[in-house]
Amino acid sequence: MTKARLLRLSVVLVSIFMILLIIVYWDNVGTAHFYLHTSFSKPHSPGAIPGIMAGEDWEALPDVDEFLAKLLSSSLKQNSSVPRKTEQLLVQGSSKPVVSNLEENVRGYDWSTHNDRNSLDQEKLQIERQRTLREFCANSSFTFPTKDRSFDDIPNYELNHLIVDDRHGIIYCYVPKVACTNWKRVMIVLSESLLDQGVPYRNPLDIPREHVHNTSTHLTFNKFWRRYGKFSRHLMKIKLKKYTKFLFVRDPFVRLISAFRSKFELENEEFYRRFAIPMLKLYSNHTNLPTSVSEAFGAGLRVSFSDFIQYLLDPRTEKMAPFNEHWRQVYRLCHPCQIDYDFIGKLETLDEDAAYLLQLLKVDRLLRFPPSYRNRTASSWEDDWFAKIPLAWRQQLYKLYEADFVLFGYPKPENLLKD
Repeated sequence: MTKARLLRLSVVLVSIFMILLIIVYWDNVGTAHFYLHTSFSKPHSPGAIPGIMAGEDWEALPDVDEFLAKLLSSSLKQNSSVPRKTEQLLVQGSSKPVVSNLEENVRGYDWSTHNDRNSLDQEKLQIERQRTLREFCANSSFTFPTKDRSFDDIPNYELNHLIVDDRHGIIYCYVPKVACTNWKRVMIVLSESLLDQGVPYRNPLDIPREHVHNTSTHLTFNKFWRRYGKFSRHLMKIKLKKYTKFLFVRDPFVRLISAFRSKFELENEEFYRRFAIPMLKLYSNHTNLPTSVSEAFGAGLRVSFSDFIQYLLDPRTEKMAPFNEHWRQVYRLCHPCQIDYDFIGKLETLDEDAAYLLQLLKVDRLLRFPPSYRNRTASSWEDDWFAKIPLAWRQQLYKLYEADFVLFGYPKPENLLKD
């Protein structure tokens, strides 16, 4: 009997060891490091960020989650902090970046200095933004698609905008047309997920745009199932509980204008073929269209803003495929009613919010957030852009993006929705 018990015990121990070995192996061959921060090894003080409660522990986690958390943390916690030497190198590289990218040179950066804002005001602002979001998520009278589903109901492919930095315990949900290029650069520097001649990038602006938006560069929740198999959802929940989660948002109508300007006013071959050609055929009655965007522009064939709005409102659009990420609603990209975000930034206050967030994350000595573009699309442009859009269309468009307006505290554009 004793030998049988010893045999069973040895089998259990060997199984646990093999699970740990497999997970560590997957981490070593993966695209990013998996360093699970625990209560013994935290990326920041529990009370440093609004929304994170001091003294929070693992008791609320299911048994499997607790087992994975404690098992992994016991062997990996020593890697949770950035090495001193690396930190010093990053600080040296955080001075005014050398702008080498053509697009950045063309757009121009605002290098003007900004006075430090009162952190107390920033903290109050965050509390108010989170309160607004949570109140409307809990308000049963305010409904929108997917609001009431649980995190487990979200398919993996809808989690591809959640980028994870395990080195510092950060999760960033990126929203296209909301400074996401530069926030992705910041995440690459922090996670050291991309090397330049064998050395991790230290200056966000040194990272070429083509690498920034390459999906292989970032570890996202969508990739977890490939790396961790049946444990992926458990690990997601652990990280969502322990890591600092943030996103940046923008006035929904202004974001649409910015997306239109970026994808249809500039020569973009991919968007011309995938979206412009169908729009021109459906809403402008064009036939025999050129196959290349340069030919189309040369012939004066361009998608109008009115075509774009019709495309968004056309019920056939979503039946063919989900909205492209550049105009997909934020609630569909980042699932704010299923994920309890610790920080909500806005493009309208990007400089102040970014500086405050980097301080809260305790990485402000490692890098600075890249400066904003001088020609950023402004909310004051809305009246001009929507002047030729019929009132009924504007009202339908608001209903389509109403959840983003309400959840993130943007006022209803009454001037656009009335005669």
